Amino acid sequence: MPSIAASPLSVPVTHHERLAHSLATRAPTLFALRVAEVLWETGSATLLDFLAPQRVEIFETAPGFAAPSASLALYLHWSPDGRISRMVRRQLRLWREAGFGCVFITNAKPPAADWEAIAEVSILRIRRANVGRDFGAWRDAAAVAVGRFGRPQELLLTNDSILGPFLPLPPVLDAWRKSGEGFFGLTESLGGGVHLQSYALLSRGEKAVGEMLNHLAAMQDTRSKWRLVQQGEIALSQRMLAAGVPCWALFGQKRLAALASAATRARIAPRYASAEAFARVPFNPCHHLWRELVEGLDYPYLKTELIRRNPGKLPGVENWRDVVPPSELPLIEEHLAIMGP
Repeated sequence: MPSIAASPLSVPVTHHERLAHSLATRAPTLFALRVAEVLWETGSATLLDFLAPQRVEIFETAPGFAAPSASLALYLHWSPDGRISRMVRRQLRLWREAGFGCVFITNAKPPAADWEAIAEVSILRIRRANVGRDFGAWRDAAAVAVGRFGRPQELLLTNDSILGPFLPLPPVLDAWRKSGEGFFGLTESLGGGVHLQSYALLSRGEKAVGEMLNHLAAMQDTRSKWRLVQQGEIALSQRMLAAGVPCWALFGQKRLAALASAATRARIAPRYASAEAFARVPFNPCHHLWRELVEGLDYPYLKTELIRRNPGKLPGVENWRDVVPPSELPLIEEHLAIMGP
């Protein structure tokens, strides 16, 4: 069994490298199409935001039954009809067992039974308008939670965009915590600038927690997913680096890239297919090397978007069940059914 250990974020990719890699991993016409898509998405979102500003609204706050803790987790949920799956409830229970007081935030309207059931594993429940995606929800929840419970010693941002865990979670928490104070994630990406991917981010210590809270407080809502990723996920890691906060990934790019076969490297980045060059390519680790993560590094999750939509049309994703223990499949299958096709 491979050990799970934190490694510092990779050396930032230069603007020249980012452009070269983008051109290398896409045909020129596809690269131009992607640029056009971003320009259209951001431009249309800017116009809509100006003509019809989004309204941030918290519809309901309700206490949970779990005990508060010096470690705080902000967990965001969404599903088409508001249902809260058993997998989601287990994710919160596992975070609670790891010592976190969990604030459950939903951008949907859960059925009454589900809303009551989630109280057992949370210290606070928040139902809000579906505005601002993850970082908008974490911003609003942080303001309420810190006002009620005080500033935590650990602050975790997480959501239901991951399936699992289907491997033990304690090694992940142990690896984070034995590394001391700082800013921690599971996977890193070089796309858009080196950063920790935002489905599970932990700040430990006064400085890191303060930087995370300040970053959340400054978030502005927009309909543009691209801008929210830039201003939320990528900018948070850049802020931590600039502030001198140690930044660590448990499943770092260099270690993961070394597990990719020559055929996989050539498929993802034909011009950067050597092992050394591939470690500098800004791929999405949870999509492009999902199998290497699970089988090679004991990564305990799969990304929901990869399994539901496979946006990159990556080969072999249909065989995802091969890496999940059979006993874990029912919870994941039930969750995917709730999320719809």
